[in-house]
Amino acid sequence: MSMAALDNVGTRAGASRLDWTPYLAGAGIGVLSWIAFGIAKDPIGVTTAYGRLAGEVAIPLLGSDAVANNTYWKLAPFAFDYGVLFLVGIMIGAFVSAIMSGTFKVELVPDVWKQEMGGSVWKRFTYAFLGGVIIMYGARLAGGCTSGHGISGGLQLAVSSWLFLAVMFATGLIASFLLFHAKKA
Repeated sequence: MSMAALDNVGTRAGASRLDWTPYLAGAGIGVLSWIAFGIAKDPIGVTTAYGRLAGEVAIPLLGSDAVANNTYWKLAPFAFDYGVLFLVGIMIGAFVSAIMSGTFKVELVPDVWKQEMGGSVWKRFTYAFLGGVIIMYGARLAGGCTSGHGISGGLQLAVSSWLFLAVMFATGLIASFLLFHAKKA
């Protein structure tokens, strides 16, 4: 497939859409990794920043003493640092990219979800929340996420990161089969 063909993946008749090629996106992530290591002296990763922000969000709910005495938040207290800036940058970048590509839309229940699981907004939000809790717990248990292990650790040839990637892809394949193919078989 040519680079021009990859640029037009997902283009609909009569619609103009900008799509990134996987080659350009991969090269961009690689350059970003060099910049992160070179300037911030820190690898790409977001789950530590999420965990730190969660501690700040938990203060009004649990109280500052409970958060201050929590074992995890003692090890990773909130800091307005590179990780938090990177996390905010990911959200802003995703929004700008969606606007520029013409794919931005507010959608409470995506069509693929409706086809497989029904149109309930609360069911969708509940599953998304529980999935987020499970994946964050797993990422913190593994000591990194897809960007921390998958990109930064993979670039450093860390065995734990390559094992993480293998388990992540295998789990994704199994989950996809169970969600989208098991009912039809």
